[in-house]
Amino acid sequence: MTQQAEWSSDQVVLFAVNGITCLDCAAKFEQAVKKLPGVHKASLNVMAGKLTVEGVVDLEVLRQLGRSENYSITPMKQQCKMNVPKGTFQMDFYRALGSAVALFVAYGLERNSFLPQIFVACYVLATVLGGWKNFINAAHALARGRFNMSVLMGIAVLGAFAIGQYEEGAVVAFLFSISEILEAWTLGKARHSIRQLMDIVPKVARIRRGSEELEVVVEDIHIGDVMMIYPGEKIAMDGIILSGQSAVNQASVTGESLPIDKAAGNEVYASTFNTYGFLEVKVTKLVQDSTISRLIQLVEEAQQNRAPLQNFVERFAAIYTPAVFILAVGIMIIPPLFFYYAWDEWIYRGLALLVVACPCALVISTPVAIVSAISNAARQGVLIKGGIYLEQVGSLGAIAFDKTGTLTKGQPIVTDVLPLHGGSKEELLSWAASLEAKSEHPLGAAIVKSAKQQGCFISKVEIFSALAGRGIEGVIQGETVYIGNQQFFRELNISIESCLKLIEDLQAAGKTAMIMATKQRLLGILAVADEVRETAVLAQAELKQAGIHHTIMLTGDNASVAQSISAQIGLDEYRSELLPEDKAAVMKKLLDRYGKVAMIGDGVNDAPSLAVATVGIAMGGAGTDTALETADIVLMNDDLLKLPFAVQLSRKTLTIIRQNIGFALGVKLLAVLAVFPGWLTLWLAIMADMGATLIVTLNSMRLLKVKG
Repeated sequence: MTQQAEWSSDQVVLFAVNGITCLDCAAKFEQAVKKLPGVHKASLNVMAGKLTVEGVVDLEVLRQLGRSENYSITPMKQQCKMNVPKGTFQMDFYRALGSAVALFVAYGLERNSFLPQIFVACYVLATVLGGWKNFINAAHALARGRFNMSVLMGIAVLGAFAIGQYEEGAVVAFLFSISEILEAWTLGKARHSIRQLMDIVPKVARIRRGSEELEVVVEDIHIGDVMMIYPGEKIAMDGIILSGQSAVNQASVTGESLPIDKAAGNEVYASTFNTYGFLEVKVTKLVQDSTISRLIQLVEEAQQNRAPLQNFVERFAAIYTPAVFILAVGIMIIPPLFFYYAWDEWIYRGLALLVVACPCALVISTPVAIVSAISNAARQGVLIKGGIYLEQVGSLGAIAFDKTGTLTKGQPIVTDVLPLHGGSKEELLSWAASLEAKSEHPLGAAIVKSAKQQGCFISKVEIFSALAGRGIEGVIQGETVYIGNQQFFRELNISIESCLKLIEDLQAAGKTAMIMATKQRLLGILAVADEVRETAVLAQAELKQAGIHHTIMLTGDNASVAQSISAQIGLDEYRSELLPEDKAAVMKKLLDRYGKVAMIGDGVNDAPSLAVATVGIAMGGAGTDTALETADIVLMNDDLLKLPFAVQLSRKTLTIIRQNIGFALGVKLLAVLAVFPGWLTLWLAIMADMGATLIVTLNSMRLLKVKG
């Protein structure tokens, strides 16, 4: 009696799949799952070894289907950690070693004229040991009427024995076992990049409960628990520092190379490293909700978002394999039947073509490259949510930037304190800070911060009032003082004609000018500006080198500020005085003009334009849940230099994928052409297939070494 899983038709169910060593076979298994009764959608993540099924599925039927590819399948919980499949490398290695020994003995016996029954038995033993796993897979596949790689290999080996080519059949079985081991090893190397993300998270944490310090597994830690983090320890959970001071290395989450100073009130992330100080940290997120856990989950999901090139390769392979199979059958039958050539000779050539027809190298050419690139990017603080976005970044025609918080730090600072008609800078800043201390405006906060840094006295303010968008007023030492913009003073009928030129010059420099005065006299002007990021100029230069020739700034600021900041950074264009909905409209025009355009913003108020863009890129994902959810690519810290790295990584990935596809198809074409003059032997065919697969995989893994 089968075990019917009681899952509703709209529920997503996860299964761990172990034993995946062949991407072509995995793709066929995925298609077979999609055809099961009750299944609406199915997706197999080969690198993570995770099968996602939407609908109702019979667990026993699913396991039987998995056995046709020698997979073991077990249900997973929805919030389970990413599964990285383990292979049966050791057993496969011993079988391959036994096959090699039997093959060597058989070859020696045959050359020394022993009885055929003896050396043929050794060839059979070599074939069984080398091809055992392949024959099991082929039997399961044939029982379901499926022609996969194992079936092709099985037919080739048995066909070789049928025409008396015992040595050739045994060599093919042995070399195929070596090919499987090498493919499993190379896939394992790619998977290792995923496992590295998992292994950096501590499994236990030291928690203070009452007067005791206890080591508690992270799954049993609750929100509100207090962690004790000693120098040289990794932080196990996301939280807020209650006490202590240190520098925390956040490279595992943000890709930043230098430790960041942290003190009470600062946020820390699971998997980051505490360098020198003792910290007490209040846990704010459960283990499955931590930033690093969500990063791992998103990296895993990203592998399922296939690039257009990958979809093309899979569609091509689906046509290519049966086409070559038909050609092989034709080669076996047509020349002997119609042209009276020797059957044995042309059957052998057809069998060689069957062996070389396996599309392993072609199918693996794209996904290993995509996974290597995405994993490398994640380690360096760039989260790319799928192959489709990785591919699109490499073909962008332009990039649009939000200003505040992206090109600038989003933290205004006081740049100019200009007293008028006497008075000192300290006195002007002191009075301005006294007023602004009552205000909640971010520009006012910058003035108060500057005054405190310079040790200015903050006076008591009476009868304070504020007019939104204009300015503030209050009584200081018995005198009414005003601070605000030009419109505010026009409404007060206070003349500012004498300082208009100075105000215009400040605005032309990209600064916001605030006038300070009493009813009787002008006191001075304070200028505040949002600092341009130190990396903004260098990032623009590197983007130009990477081939992005059009950069545009979109901002809600006035034209003077926009023009000044655009010139400082070296942007090609700017659009000013834009509301969020205006930015989305501008993005549509940029798409018409430049084709593919990326938008980079903070992931919150830029959501409409991020959605319209070809690729939406968010800044500072380590501290912003919205950025992780809404953007296609997330720069986990605020480093704009990661943007040209993403572009270069994308283009390197596309180059390697094209190299892989060209090489895989070239090898297949040469092998097919070598069939007709009889140059292609069975062992040479399997060597060509094995070599092409190994070279394509190792070429893809070069993407793990690309530096940001």
